[in-house]
Amino acid sequence: MAGHSKWANIQHRKGRQDAKRSKMFSKLSKEITVAAKMGAPDPEFNPRLRLAIQAAKAQSMPKDNIDRAIKKSTAADEASFEEIRYEGFGPDGVGVIVEALTDNRNRAASDIRTIFSKIGGNLGETGSVSFMFDLVGYIEYPGTAASEDDMLEAAIEAGADDVQSTEDSHEIYCIFDQLAEVAANLEKPFGDAQSVKPIWKPQNLIEVTGAKAETLMKLMNALDDCDDVQNVYANFELSDEDMERLAG
Repeated sequence: MAGHSKWANIQHRKGRQDAKRSKMFSKLSKEITVAAKMGAPDPEFNPRLRLAIQAAKAQSMPKDNIDRAIKKSTAADEASFEEIRYEGFGPDGVGVIVEALTDNRNRAASDIRTIFSKIGGNLGETGSVSFMFDLVGYIEYPGTAASEDDMLEAAIEAGADDVQSTEDSHEIYCIFDQLAEVAANLEKPFGDAQSVKPIWKPQNLIEVTGAKAETLMKLMNALDDCDDVQNVYANFELSDEDMERLAG
């Protein structure tokens, strides 16, 4: 299972998703506002906005919140956000990609650098980590949505490249530019997905164990808690034993 999936599972089992729903909605709203501001406020004519809305719906974000976020894009006093990608390293040389959406570049850089340095990591140069990842489309359904064979067949017909199924989930990967189309095709037989978004998928995984695994999880969670950070990705793998231990 990919690093981001292991991390997501631990967050879920700790109840972090429920506790942090307000922060998650804030990040989703920010992406919707930026997407609407960069293009048309109509998702029919704005692929990025369409994906942002799909991602929000996948997290059960209320329609009123979505509409409000779109309207904010036309507000004269709305802050201008800048997209910045940071790349760094955690314990055992694990590569970490941090996507930020900020109205203050200096604050974001300072906060992210501090988090890395305090929790056993360090920031690298642009390109020092991203070459170990591929930018792809990611769609997730619960394991109960379909059998492994049915999901694989439907995903291939929908235009996906790969499916990784477990008892708990179906993770579908596709070409980044085709994410909206593949997600729409899968929505017909299976309904709304749990997650629809572009991600940085690691080409290879580094197994991290013991105390270093705990430090890495602290780093990932601290970065995710930063207000300017939208997404965090890393190319690590945890053993089942460590995942059980860290999930508490």
